[in-house]
Amino acid sequence: MTTHITSSTRLGKLLLAHQHVLTTAESCTGGGVATAVTDIAGSSAWFDRAFVTYSNEAKIEMLGVKESTLDTWGAVSEPIVEEMVLGALQHSNATMAVSISGIAGPAGGSVEKPVGTVCFGFADSAGWLMVSTQHFSGDRSEVRTQAVEYALTILCDYLGERS
Repeated sequence: MTTHITSSTRLGKLLLAHQHVLTTAESCTGGGVATAVTDIAGSSAWFDRAFVTYSNEAKIEMLGVKESTLDTWGAVSEPIVEEMVLGALQHSNATMAVSISGIAGPAGGSVEKPVGTVCFGFADSAGWLMVSTQHFSGDRSEVRTQAVEYALTILCDYLGERS
């Protein structure tokens, strides 16, 4: 994850400046954002915990995702990452969160949700909530790397605009 050092370092400085503490709720990235931010010395001042909720059961048990939402939309959807990000805030001591669920491949894609489809949720305790879906290309590792970098970039951009 050394490719994310610059973004993670910037994010840490911004979180400290805005007195925010981050939590993550990750599925397809398997804790990649958490790894990227904890690679930075001193991250305990601005990072609380990570939820790696790869299975639907983990999303329900750890984050409070509704089974009905999973049944209706599937795990890779904006309604799911919204519930994940809000659940991460609720079940942590953090003031800012990111959630990620996607199809990194090489299998698992469909016409509606091809490999490389990744949904993101972002929220903070002041009421900011944003969800988005991105489509990345490449192999499993490349999709996951791009997803982690996208998450770090959006968080940095949001906090940077508030400076």
